[in-house]
Amino acid sequence: MFNVIRAELRKLRRPTLFFGTMGAVVFFSGLFSALLYLLIDSPQGNADRGQVISREVLALASGGVQGFANVGGFLGIIALCVFAAQTAQEYTYGTLRNLLVRQPSRMKILIGKLISMIIFALAMITISAIVSIGISAILAPTVDVSTDLWFSSAGIEYIYTTFVNVIISVVGFGIIGMVLGLLLRSPISAISFGVLWLLIVEILLIAVKNSLQLWLPGYQLSTIASGGTVDVTYSHALAVGGAYVAFGAIVASILFVRRDVAN
Repeated sequence: MFNVIRAELRKLRRPTLFFGTMGAVVFFSGLFSALLYLLIDSPQGNADRGQVISREVLALASGGVQGFANVGGFLGIIALCVFAAQTAQEYTYGTLRNLLVRQPSRMKILIGKLISMIIFALAMITISAIVSIGISAILAPTVDVSTDLWFSSAGIEYIYTTFVNVIISVVGFGIIGMVLGLLLRSPISAISFGVLWLLIVEILLIAVKNSLQLWLPGYQLSTIASGGTVDVTYSHALAVGGAYVAFGAIVASILFVRRDVAN
């Protein structure tokens, strides 16, 4: 198991993948957090889907992590792409047979790959949190938002809680990406299907019937990152999103163990 994790981490720390992914995380974490303050007086809103987060809300103990919570869904999309690509490429490149020669247990390979990608996701989330909270602390005084409560005991608790919520959300997105990679066995197909569903299909379905947001997997996982919304509670999102992830993981694991390793 340890050798599988170490081998997978070696692939994940390739400069093109690691620095490219982390660069995107830094850029979008900074952008999402900056827009929260730069557009604070905009009538079009300063948050996701045109929502308005006022100075009074940002001055609360939870204000320091508003930007970080907002970027959680985007981090999930990045994780989905990474997990899907790293899983499906074993079929595309035909390397899964070689892995099974060294480690015959398919479940050990699968679990080892999952653990290594979760470690990668944790690094991604940590960098995002530092960038997002740091930029928020810099920009808040420029728009008359008080930061006195951000680093109080209550503020630290919000930081910890949001960090855990984002981890749950991002890992959930990642596991779904891994499931798509195992089912479709093609990085391009898995990433395309996942991104199209999250960024287009779910948005259109919610626009047609708003109540569907209670049952769509991507919306549930994004809601977990933000700690719940007015329309969807945190507990509901955790239960429904967890059910999707668990069911998909079970089905994909069975197929991975039983199907031929060739694409």
